[in-house]
Amino acid sequence: MYVAVKGGERAIDNAHEWLAEERRGNPAVPELTIPQIREQMKLAVNRVMAEGSLYDPDLAALAIKQARGDLIEAVFLIRAYRTTLPRLASSRPVDTGAMAVDRRISATFKDLPGGQVLGPTFDYTHRLLDFTLMAEGATPDQGSPSPLKGQGRCEDETRAPHVTGFLNQDGLIEEATPSDTMPPDLTREPMELPASRALRLQALTRGDEGFVLSMAYSTQRGYGRTHAFVGELRIGTVAVEVDIPELGFAVEVGEVELTECETVNQFKGSRTEPPQFTRGYGLVFGQSERKAIAMSLVDRALRWQELGEDFTGAPAQDEEFVLMHCDNIQATGFLEHIKLPHYVDFQAELELVRKLRAEAGAMQEAAE
Repeated sequence: MYVAVKGGERAIDNAHEWLAEERRGNPAVPELTIPQIREQMKLAVNRVMAEGSLYDPDLAALAIKQARGDLIEAVFLIRAYRTTLPRLASSRPVDTGAMAVDRRISATFKDLPGGQVLGPTFDYTHRLLDFTLMAEGATPDQGSPSPLKGQGRCEDETRAPHVTGFLNQDGLIEEATPSDTMPPDLTREPMELPASRALRLQALTRGDEGFVLSMAYSTQRGYGRTHAFVGELRIGTVAVEVDIPELGFAVEVGEVELTECETVNQFKGSRTEPPQFTRGYGLVFGQSERKAIAMSLVDRALRWQELGEDFTGAPAQDEEFVLMHCDNIQATGFLEHIKLPHYVDFQAELELVRKLRAEAGAMQEAAE
């Protein structure tokens, strides 16, 4: 056993060296820098921050580089690092109504106060490869800056009201009832079912984007009986404030980029509630609008019991199914552990199959 252990250690060390060589690639090609990844692969950086539950673009870029572009592995690295950090304070809830908006659209109201702000988006691009990006140092439209660039950003003190507030004035949408209860912290406490909506939203915002997207898509295809409109989708930066007991007031300690989505769903009413619209909600680090929209659809599907709706058996309505399978780190760990040695288990299975085959052969011979 000693020889096997030492041989395994050498093999692992060699595998690590080979991995480092593969990560670096051809030495003749300039190495990627952290600023390059942070600035030019922002959407990947945003996903790693969201699913890693840590807002730090530099560390997310480092994780992507170390993981050779494997975003789930990068999320794993970020979560592992996050566990080593002390918690110095808890911030106040961010005020998304005061967001400095880069992008703000609504599929329900064309003329909303402040206007529709398209911002940076793939929505209106042609899905054609841009071969100018292959030229060294060249970028398309590198000439004079667009005169419209940045005009949609709300950097003054004016607030950008939420679209759902307009419906709320007429009582056409359910009231958003804030709670004074401190929500549980999924990063420090294990998941418990049934989960509160606050805990569900935490799980969804750090859940795997592909899984949440699939669940949301299933609701649109009829598995969940929810047909949603995007009431509002906004992307921008918000201030993060922390209460300082010694000072008696809150101090702004920084700002984060967020994507927020509120969906509007028709609700036929119940014995206690009149017909109205209901809400689905999504909030994600960075520019992650696909994830935010998907999150809001799944959030609404999971609220069927709270709203007195029927359970149709749809996967997106099943709280345990969604919450226990949306975390890509847990899923990856359980999936990839089967490639580790299972020699004893397999030998037991092998002996059992041989025994069953021998018994079946004996029975066949006796029958003949």
